[in-house]
Amino acid sequence: MESRSMSSSARASGYVSPSGAPIARYSWQAMLLHWLLAVIVIGMLCLGYLLDDMARGPTKDFYVEMHRSFGVTALVLVFLRLAWRMRRTPPPLPASVPRWQRIAAAVTHGLLYLCILLQPLSGYLASSFGRSGIHYFGMPLPHWGWDDKPLRTFFGEVHGIVATALVVLIAIHVLAALKHLFINRDQVFQRMLPARRKP
Repeated sequence: MESRSMSSSARASGYVSPSGAPIARYSWQAMLLHWLLAVIVIGMLCLGYLLDDMARGPTKDFYVEMHRSFGVTALVLVFLRLAWRMRRTPPPLPASVPRWQRIAAAVTHGLLYLCILLQPLSGYLASSFGRSGIHYFGMPLPHWGWDDKPLRTFFGEVHGIVATALVVLIAIHVLAALKHLFINRDQVFQRMLPARRKP
């Protein structure tokens, strides 16, 4: 299993925690997908809230297309992340992590994946039930709907609700990660960072 292979490779290569114990890390592919998704999703959320206050015009149209394009990118990346996760066992949490925190982490991760799937899907559907449809960096994508204001409004509201849920879940995820890094210091945070060779 991947967790064992990562642990043994940590010992062999000298990648260890400050206490001298090897750190079982995520694979570089999982790390890459995680940080790409983090940057894109947070960027999309920030841009989405800025668009609410932006005046109509060519500038807003440009940023709307960027928002949609990166949303499609996030959707593809989260499918890749889920496919990778299904084929690889994530590194185990330290034995010091209480059971309730393990359950909370699993629930939070599950809800994060669900929201990251629903967010671009609801946005895509909201755009599909409009006249302009959706473009991926200028390239037209399949139009799944027709011009229908009630459906466009419905999926737009879902898009907004999921965005709020995402902000809350990301805040919980980040605060938990920082707790492990600065308070517990149990190497949980370092599992998602590239290894540094012990001097």
